[in-house]
Amino acid sequence: MAPEYGVPVTTPRTAHTADLTRPELRDVRALLDDAFDGGFSDDDWDHTLGGVHALVRDGTGALLAHGSVVQRRVVHAGRSLRTGYVEGVAVRADVRGRGLGGQVMAALERVIDGAYVLGALSASADGAALYRGRGWEQWQGDFAAYGPDGTVRLPEDESPPYLRRVTAALDPAHPLLFDWRGGDIL
Repeated sequence: MAPEYGVPVTTPRTAHTADLTRPELRDVRALLDDAFDGGFSDDDWDHTLGGVHALVRDGTGALLAHGSVVQRRVVHAGRSLRTGYVEGVAVRADVRGRGLGGQVMAALERVIDGAYVLGALSASADGAALYRGRGWEQWQGDFAAYGPDGTVRLPEDESPPYLRRVTAALDPAHPLLFDWRGGDIL
């Protein structure tokens, strides 16, 4: 355990959803519900599961920060790209601004860099600075989703995703087409 900005924390632990206990999953859900002021839906929770989680705890075991990366498919210029999509990034309110979000992202970026051809995420206005500061770039082209009935344009107020290009060469002249899912597409 090393002190980080006056808060004793452990090194982020990474684990697949299957390796987290029910109490750990309850802790993650409670952190996300609190961090998103009750705006974290059951669909959002579903999107957070099924991949690799990064968890930062203090010396007592209390959960301070979380994020996960799950596999999605993004079609671009006729290619289906194995994409590590970041979900459920949150830091407990009383320890924000102390580098814990960066620790979570570093752990998730390691997974993305080692397992995917592209990293992607959707950022809130509050979270965008963290991602930009880590080199994530907001997509400048069109984006949509493959729905049950074909291509679905996303709402005009939907912000473009942020990307981490691992090995994928992307051309903004071609849209990014995300796989369909319940709730928010991005």
